[in-house]
Amino acid sequence: MSNQQPAVTFEEIRALVRNLPGPDLEAGTAALQRERQLTKPAGSLGRLEEIAQWMATWQGQHPAEVRRPRVAVFAGNHGVAARGVSAFPAEVTVQMVANFQNGGAAVNQLCEVADADLRVYELDLENPTADFTQGPAMGEEECCRTMAYGMMAVEMGVQLLALGEMGIANSTSAAAMCLAMFGGEAADWTGRGTGIDDAGLARKIAAVEAGVAANPQAKDDPFEALRCLGGYEFAAIAGAILAARVARVPVLLDGFACTAAAAVLYKADRRALDHCMVAHRSVEPGHARLMQAIGKEPLLDLGMRLGEGSGAALAINIVKSAVACHAGMATFADAGVATQG
Repeated sequence: MSNQQPAVTFEEIRALVRNLPGPDLEAGTAALQRERQLTKPAGSLGRLEEIAQWMATWQGQHPAEVRRPRVAVFAGNHGVAARGVSAFPAEVTVQMVANFQNGGAAVNQLCEVADADLRVYELDLENPTADFTQGPAMGEEECCRTMAYGMMAVEMGVQLLALGEMGIANSTSAAAMCLAMFGGEAADWTGRGTGIDDAGLARKIAAVEAGVAANPQAKDDPFEALRCLGGYEFAAIAGAILAARVARVPVLLDGFACTAAAAVLYKADRRALDHCMVAHRSVEPGHARLMQAIGKEPLLDLGMRLGEGSGAALAINIVKSAVACHAGMATFADAGVATQG
């Protein structure tokens, strides 16, 4: 991550959230009208119909296109990892990034199947965030700078953005952020992540509780929750989501950590994630609870919990299928098929 990102403040981020573009109702209406004329019973393609209309509405064009999907995976390290909250050491983040770059991870295979462009962004992996049980994970300047860096993932021509993350201990950060933003108990949001044992889970729950206690400001402001309890990959994901909205690029969110990063924007404005869909339901227990809190239904539920954008990459083919059916099917008039009378 470059240190030359423009200086941004939370106040500027809040102003951006307040002025996000809304849905293109003309394109959405055109999609709805075509859907009613296609050679099938009304509603028979289920959520594929919803996806096709959503894509048109947020791309601002009808019919929508998905010829240029991108998967962006942000990788960051966490100081809280030193507290034994993961089954793997922090060095695994660096090793997995190398695996992505060498084409050896699950997300590489899924991107190939989806014909998606994979970009991996390393976020100062040699310098983890601070241990949030002792105070804020990041300063405002570095949090905002990382959000600005994440915005750069949305380049001209990208038609669908699938977001993911890599970072040992980031499910601990996700749980702490959710506890601060949505309340409840630490155990409600905290799962086994990479497969920790009972003692590890107890340490993880204690770290989540300690983090929220050490950063009371995180309960009052979602951007403070991001700064104090999140990590670089969370900040970059939030920035990418904002940039996608401005550029009219629909977004697929991966699992628990990715959705927790997005929830920061939802807490700032309930409409801020209308251009996003959650790709899949992670088996991390906090994910289902979080989706309920932000009003999202996942596209897939396959028992996955890998991270690295795998669920979002997989869901690209669902979106492609929805768009292809919508644009390619004949209408009743085209096919000479009688409508219900």
